[in-house]
Amino acid sequence: MSSEKEHRKSLAMTRTQTMERAHGNAVPIEFRTLSMHVTETQRSSKTETQGGFMSSKSSKGKDSTEGETDFFSTVDFHKLTTAEISLRFNSNETSGLAPAEAARRLSANGPNTLDIRKPNYLKKILGYLFGGFCSVLWIGVITFFVCWQPPLSNPPNVTNLALAVLVIFVIFLQASFSAFQDFSTAKVMSSIMDMIPADCIVSRDGVQTKIPASQLVVGDRVHLSLGNKVPADLRLLQASNDTRFDRAVLTGESEAIEASTTATDDNFLESKNIAFMGTHIVQGSCVGIVVLKGNDTLMGRINKLTAGRKEKRTIIQQEIDRFVKIIVGLTCVLASIILIVWAAWIRRSYPDFMNTASLLVTLMGCVVAFIPEGMPVCVSLTLLMIARRMRAANILPKALTTVETLGCVNVICSDKTGTLTENKMFITDVAFLDVESTPEEVTLKFEKETRPNSLPQPKDSPEVLALRQLQLATLLCNNAKFETETMHLPVAERNVLGDATDSALLRFATQTSDTSLLSTCFDRTMEIPFNSRNKWMMAVYQGTAAQPEVIKTLFGSHMGNAGSDFNEKDAQLVLVKGAPDILLPHCRSFLTGSNNEPQPLNEQWIAELARIQQAWSRRGQRVLMLCKGEYNPYFAATQVGASSGSSAQQEELTRQGLQNLCILGLVGIMDPPRPEIKATIAECRRAGARFFMVTGDFGLTAAAIARQIGLFATDREPDTYEDIMDPTRKSNSLGSESSLDEMGEYEVGRPQFREGTSLVLTGSDLTRISPGEWDIVCAYEEIVFARTSPEQKLKIVTEFQQRDGVVAVTGDGVNDAPALKAADVGVAVVSGSDVAIEAADLILLGGFDSIPQAMRLGRIVFQNLQKVIGYLLPAGSWSEIWPVLINTFLGTPLPLSSFLMIIICCFTDAFCCMTLVMELEEYDLLSLPPRNAKKDHLITGRIYLQSYVFIGSVMTFFSNMLFFTYLKEATNLGFKDLVLTFGNIDYSKLHPWVTKNEFDTTYTYKGQCIVFVSLMIMQLGNLLSIRNRRMSILQADPVRPARRNLWIFCGMIVSICIAIFVVKLPWIQNVMLTSDIPLKYWFIPIPCAVCVLLMDEIRKAGVRAFPGGILAKLAW
Repeated sequence: MSSEKEHRKSLAMTRTQTMERAHGNAVPIEFRTLSMHVTETQRSSKTETQGGFMSSKSSKGKDSTEGETDFFSTVDFHKLTTAEISLRFNSNETSGLAPAEAARRLSANGPNTLDIRKPNYLKKILGYLFGGFCSVLWIGVITFFVCWQPPLSNPPNVTNLALAVLVIFVIFLQASFSAFQDFSTAKVMSSIMDMIPADCIVSRDGVQTKIPASQLVVGDRVHLSLGNKVPADLRLLQASNDTRFDRAVLTGESEAIEASTTATDDNFLESKNIAFMGTHIVQGSCVGIVVLKGNDTLMGRINKLTAGRKEKRTIIQQEIDRFVKIIVGLTCVLASIILIVWAAWIRRSYPDFMNTASLLVTLMGCVVAFIPEGMPVCVSLTLLMIARRMRAANILPKALTTVETLGCVNVICSDKTGTLTENKMFITDVAFLDVESTPEEVTLKFEKETRPNSLPQPKDSPEVLALRQLQLATLLCNNAKFETETMHLPVAERNVLGDATDSALLRFATQTSDTSLLSTCFDRTMEIPFNSRNKWMMAVYQGTAAQPEVIKTLFGSHMGNAGSDFNEKDAQLVLVKGAPDILLPHCRSFLTGSNNEPQPLNEQWIAELARIQQAWSRRGQRVLMLCKGEYNPYFAATQVGASSGSSAQQEELTRQGLQNLCILGLVGIMDPPRPEIKATIAECRRAGARFFMVTGDFGLTAAAIARQIGLFATDREPDTYEDIMDPTRKSNSLGSESSLDEMGEYEVGRPQFREGTSLVLTGSDLTRISPGEWDIVCAYEEIVFARTSPEQKLKIVTEFQQRDGVVAVTGDGVNDAPALKAADVGVAVVSGSDVAIEAADLILLGGFDSIPQAMRLGRIVFQNLQKVIGYLLPAGSWSEIWPVLINTFLGTPLPLSSFLMIIICCFTDAFCCMTLVMELEEYDLLSLPPRNAKKDHLITGRIYLQSYVFIGSVMTFFSNMLFFTYLKEATNLGFKDLVLTFGNIDYSKLHPWVTKNEFDTTYTYKGQCIVFVSLMIMQLGNLLSIRNRRMSILQADPVRPARRNLWIFCGMIVSICIAIFVVKLPWIQNVMLTSDIPLKYWFIPIPCAVCVLLMDEIRKAGVRAFPGGILAKLAW
């Protein structure tokens, strides 16, 4: 009983956390959710009006989302008549605004533009100068300044002043690289301003004028035609019967919305007499009045809410923050120990050894020594170089720090339309009821049996004549047309002005054979556009006077042509397209593809039609039926009289046109998967990332696409919500083992992935899933989320993130923006909406197959950053802190000055470690599982063990040994003579030619420079070693092509040159207290560097020989 209570408590806690997380990510509200909120608000308002009033307390608690909901719930522009809307905006119903009035409104209300979020530059500058290690380094600057002049230094110590200036230079160097990193980000940011078209046509004083869209004002009358992008939120005043808008950029729904001039819904966002900014007109033409512009538009408000979301810290930023905290913490501990030892012991026992100024300089020396000042610069350069590689692979990272996160991604949630598919509808199958075929086979048939660009002849084979009829139906019952500017391109690459379905039919008709001559043989006389009530389109044609025989050859000798008088025996051709279920009741016959003869439509052929439709639907195709009929103008005239163009004539056309239809054929239309997507999904899975589809499409279609692209690996039926409710239902029927644990419950927390399991969930399913059931859902390997709203996409992302998922989301629409923003990595395609691009972290400039390459580069970033830090720590941290400790606790002269420590960190080491940025992968990184960001940190205990205890200790020993060896050789005072002296050195042991002052200055400075040169040279051995984690330098040297990196030698040369300048330039010697060193001490450290390399080679050999041994477990 108690265990059951604990289980319920656990689920309740999980549910609370889920709600809290969802609330935190729900600020970037989107169209569909906003629309639902508006509808609910309007309903509740009606109830409140009847039952009372809303409490003031609740109204005070409104957030920005509720504010937008309230705004759109009270807008009534869509409900006003044409006269009322013109009166409200003081705009003439026919001539629009006067130019003077438009100019006044523009001046008063501002341009029709959207706000772009502006960064807080002061906050950024302060972050550059005081973030990370810089905050600690500023303490060093202040300390060095304080120790420069009396009372702490009398006379003034110029060296301390120079150190303060040098540390300031280091801070500004780090800040400059951080600023450059942000500048690179800002440079590639795609502006949401591109959502507004450049120009539009308005009526000013009755004259149609083209103006920049930014100069639109409320009350302007805007004229739109096929292909135009809506420049503001418009209330439609006039619209042709076939006007349709593509709202996919807002709703994600590919089906175009037909326009209306009257309100079709109480909800402003759902009414079809409103055209929203950023949407496209894909058919027809219209006139609208501007009711909302700029930031007041729906697009502007979505942009404002999305942009208001707090920027998330990337994983690499979190890792660097963690590293900074560890290093600063250790530095503070060491400084505190030194301070305590000085106060409790050294100050009392050896007052002349370390006064207050010396203490402060020593403490700052500890800070300078232990903090690898060059690391932020090297990290920035690493990210910058990998970002350049990404750009070369057609991947544009908007923020450099996002690059590494890709290497951790273990869940990819991808939109379907435009991302997994090409977002171009194509006909993939055609069929008569007795013959199935493909567009390629139709094209081949025409090429074999007809001449190019020839007209149909009676002698043509029955198969060709039947195909001609089907081809003409797709061409003529169509309102799409090719964009003139793209006519020189292949048919598949031309831009089409029209909706997705008409575009597919037009491409099919044009690709199968040249229709330029054939299309001129038909004149359209009437049409009934597609609308939501009829769900079909009808077009009426007659032959042209120039080519009257073509229509007779194909459709019968009784077909009339232009210029002829129609009698009761003549007819015009009616072509109809629509869904089979809608048109089938009106059909009485079908055309056979084998002999071009009509046959009666009986139960057998209806069953065959249903079989074809079901088979194609299971393959993810939308099935469209094309029919032919007849329209007799003579009978129509006797029925409706002279009322040409009236609704009575439309009704007569509908009555005649749908009577006794003959089925010409079926076409299967689908948005085909991108050719590279199947291999991409396989590669992502090989890299350990699960690949899910999140789409607004129907489950059956989405599952069919999932099978085609390999997202579903098998043909078995996927699990559904019912299988989650009762997990034993399907496993029992399949005879498989249950995945439940011994207690009969699924493991709560991070799920154990069950390979080979697939699942399809719909948006309605997601509303019913409890947190405990989400644990089960997140355990599936293959998932399709269908019919999801943008808010549900956001929910999916947060649920996986709560279960240790590092989620990448791909999308291209405005409705994807919230999920893109909430994801660890948001990926948008360059052809997508600008709102999606604004919300994303990466932009795909090429194919979707660049995703695995981006993941590979993300892992290379992490690998190379570990190498960079592993290179910097031995000399730039560990070997530098020991001279300070030896000086403080053993009372010897300081083996390495603060100035030389900074030179090592920021210059000699920096140039060498920059070459590690260019390293290629040591092994196939995509064959490894993704890094667990919560456990596998950038800096681990193993790296500290490698850098400090193993390599660092060797370098510390050799460098300090050389310091004391040189002093013994040059002055006769060695380690035994100096240890624990704390300034009380027995100078009587000096060589006769060495004075006390020379020992304290010249010889000590030379010894410090020997330590500096020896660390620089030993780091060259570390450089050759650290570039390979497992492989020997004999297997992966920097010269041979497989792992070639000739930059390493450039870095070595630059480091040596810097060391020469530091120890030989007189002005540096005078100010920074350096000195030239004997020539042999340039060569003695070389065997030490070889020793460092050989020791690590021995370690790697042990790891390779005993992969399960202690060395392998301790290896970084």
